[in-house]
Amino acid sequence: MMSLLVVGAIIVSIVLGYRFKINIGLFAIAFAYLLGCFGLGMSPKEVIATWPLKIFFIIFSVCLFYSFAIVNGTLEKLAEHLMYRCRNFPHLLPFAIFLAAVIISALGAGYYTVLAFMAPITLLLCERTKLNLIVGAMAVNYGALAGANFVSSQSGIIFRTLMTNAGLADNTAFINSFGIFVSTMVVPIVVIGGLILVSRKRGVAMASMDHVERPSPLNREQKSTLVLTLIMMATVLLPPIANLIAPDNATISLINSKVDIGLIASVFSVIALLMKLGDERKAIASLPWGTIIMICGVGMLISVAIKAGTIDMLGSWIGTSIPPVLVPVVFGVVAAFMSLFASTLGVVTPALFPLVPSIAGTLGIDPMIIFIAIVVGAQATSISPFSSGGSLILGSCPNDEARAGLLPKLLFRAAPLGFAAALIFNLLLTFVF
Repeated sequence: MMSLLVVGAIIVSIVLGYRFKINIGLFAIAFAYLLGCFGLGMSPKEVIATWPLKIFFIIFSVCLFYSFAIVNGTLEKLAEHLMYRCRNFPHLLPFAIFLAAVIISALGAGYYTVLAFMAPITLLLCERTKLNLIVGAMAVNYGALAGANFVSSQSGIIFRTLMTNAGLADNTAFINSFGIFVSTMVVPIVVIGGLILVSRKRGVAMASMDHVERPSPLNREQKSTLVLTLIMMATVLLPPIANLIAPDNATISLINSKVDIGLIASVFSVIALLMKLGDERKAIASLPWGTIIMICGVGMLISVAIKAGTIDMLGSWIGTSIPPVLVPVVFGVVAAFMSLFASTLGVVTPALFPLVPSIAGTLGIDPMIIFIAIVVGAQATSISPFSSGGSLILGSCPNDEARAGLLPKLLFRAAPLGFAAALIFNLLLTFVF
């Protein structure tokens, strides 16, 4: 009975959040307290202890460092330069948009930030070059997602932390996270390439991009920020990669054991402040506080669900009711439907990732396949106008008329197309690997 109440609380939190435009995480915290203390007999101290402190610290510290690149205009300037370089290849514009979003998102801007400043640029380019709105929207959305999934960027870090919290070793979580990044790069390239071929066969002409003006060069602060970002990424990535190559080397293992992206990002934030690369108050103000509250609030409710046995119950049902070969595909479909209305980072992955290790162990499936299927499925429908990605793209429309025309295209064309591509990919992933 309590397990059903917890599942209901998660659903109600999502519904109330969207109905009243209030952060889902706040509702989740309230339900975690009510169900934890008065349903499971937990003390208030135990409920407060379910706040995912590690996830909070990592998101806070990493986003604080990357916020300097946002505040001083480094990321926006990079986007302008990438677009300018592709002005002579108008038919490759969707790939240019995708690549620009990937690079900027991987450099730390994160999914929501990239969409916030690249979606308006993309829609404007679509209007001026006659690029199909669906193609442009999917390119920028896919790019922002894939880049954020990089192992040292926002989503990739969250995925790794969720995996380690579920009981996986750090090296295993790193490999799984890299597998997710690669997969979410392959799917968009195939989909965007297919859409471009279809458009060219239909004879859809594109206007010239000669009007794209040459952007000004990066200033001192922007160059320094870019160099510092690349150094931090190398500092975070090289030790675990070296440890995978030489697992028996004691020195490398020692260095790798001391690597923590949250602490490293904190050090680099201090360096950025000492170099005067951005205003401290603006950097802190630009942090994605809404996302942090949502992820951590839902994390508290998921912890209560684990204590209530909800996760074990769902895992047992999936393990006994679904043929093992179809388990990754089913996870992908469930994640896709959840993502139509909920955040991948805040709701879908925190709810589904804890189920993976036990189910994979029982059925003899590689956990990486299930993790990939979940993320690919969830991000396939994130362009839905009721999800975070689609709503940001709609918000970038210049007027209500354009917004009204784009909404059904996102809901009835982009989201189903993304879902179909994800389903095919997950089927291939399951049966090939």
